[in-house]
Amino acid sequence: MQRITAQSPSAQSAMALVTKLQQQLVSRMEAISHEVGNKQAFEPIEWFRNDGKFGGGIRCVATDESVFNRGSVNVSQVQYEADDTKSLASATALSSIIHPKNPLAPSVHLHVSWTELKSGHAYWRVMADLNPAIENPEATAKFRETLMAAAPEQCDSAFEQGDRYFFIPALDRHRGVCHFYLENYQTDDKAADSDMAVQVISNIIDCYAEILADALTKTPETTESHLAQQRAYHTLYLFQVLTLDRGTTSGLLVHDQNDVGILGSLPSHIDGDLLDSWQHKVPEPQHELVMGLVACTEMVSGTCYIDDETKQALAITVREHYKKHPKALDFQASGNTIPTTVSNHR
Repeated sequence: MQRITAQSPSAQSAMALVTKLQQQLVSRMEAISHEVGNKQAFEPIEWFRNDGKFGGGIRCVATDESVFNRGSVNVSQVQYEADDTKSLASATALSSIIHPKNPLAPSVHLHVSWTELKSGHAYWRVMADLNPAIENPEATAKFRETLMAAAPEQCDSAFEQGDRYFFIPALDRHRGVCHFYLENYQTDDKAADSDMAVQVISNIIDCYAEILADALTKTPETTESHLAQQRAYHTLYLFQVLTLDRGTTSGLLVHDQNDVGILGSLPSHIDGDLLDSWQHKVPEPQHELVMGLVACTEMVSGTCYIDDETKQALAITVREHYKKHPKALDFQASGNTIPTTVSNHR
């Protein structure tokens, strides 16, 4: 089986860029595993869209459980250049989440994508956010300063959009502590746009590797209280991803060929009782979705393990909910604009 890639020169260039960024992030994380963990490499897993006819991708998954709670670094490209029924030409992306095992080390989420429509419109989407269970203000400041240096002209708008996108109305709080988000970004200088997108992600990869290494070598011993705070935060993370994240929902509604990969950002354990308590905080009909998510999990003393089988069940629940309640998509998060998502063009 072979993935057929886009023929557009700009899509090919974007694929080369995100592949290089994937290699950079995996290399930095494997170096940390070598230094403080079990010296285990990330495992590459390939997936195909329609048997590769419309592309697919490779996600690299963390295997060193002494360092990582969960880690996924996914590169994908879907393309419909030869399908006249689609208005999407191609979408090329790097999307990653790293959840460290240590509750005093923050999680990070990164996304950069290049989307081309057959109308000629094309744009970047760039996201970087720091997500600690227990905040270290010095790490937050370092992360923010790195973003400001990488994109000085865009950072004010990106921080404002990020804070809006990652706000959780039902819980009256943000998912993380620093959120950078550019949606539908393009200027007349295509080369400068590409350079900015790569610089943001590349610089944050190096910044996060330093933050993570520092946390794993200098933080005090973890306690049961730390672990409980991490489990509560991981519950919030899952809640935000599955009830608000527009990119995740769009991916699940488009197809069912990469459900486990799309939900690769989910942490390994959550507090099922806490998740269940939030169903009364969301507007109708979203309480049905939260009830469905709880039903997918098997609780042992309130703790739920999120394995691949559970991810598959969660994906089906989200997909069926929005098919039943399409207007509920209005509750999804957005920045300044609602993107012309892939799902609108397939």
